[in-house]
Amino acid sequence: MDNRPMLQAFEEEFRKTRATAEGALAQLDDTELHARINPRQNSAAVIVQHMAGNMISRFTDFLTADGEKPGRDRESEFADNDLPRHELMATWDRGWACLFDALAPLKDDDLMRTVSIRGEPHTVTRAIIRQIAHYGWHAGQIALIAKHLKGEQWHYLMIPPGGSAEFNRRHRERP
Repeated sequence: MDNRPMLQAFEEEFRKTRATAEGALAQLDDTELHARINPRQNSAAVIVQHMAGNMISRFTDFLTADGEKPGRDRESEFADNDLPRHELMATWDRGWACLFDALAPLKDDDLMRTVSIRGEPHTVTRAIIRQIAHYGWHAGQIALIAKHLKGEQWHYLMIPPGGSAEFNRRHRERP
């Protein structure tokens, strides 16, 4: 019997969020990765740096240490380090690997255990949901930045405007 259905659902949501962000990032050229659409907006690259830093902090020693690690320099995540794409994506991959490595050994029985983030107690379930929401927010930001920068060249990541009927038809026809 599978003892991880909830964790598998959480992992699936993380994978969808990652795919959304990566679909948007793939549409940006190297200069656009670092473009800011206004002075108060982060670039997609900065959001990637922040998300990776957050994942590494939250999911390193997930069950045994506070999710805000003492060595994390959160503020530096918001400075565009002008990393080339391959380094930026390697940072991104390290963050996601940390997250999935932390979730892999867990069982659904672990979901009511207590972990802390900035000293605040959370059940494992609440901590995971908090991060799904956080990363979903940032994936949406990355997609919006990319859509803005690409304009008419943007390729929709989900159902394009006017495409709902066709999507629903194909979805119903799937085996």
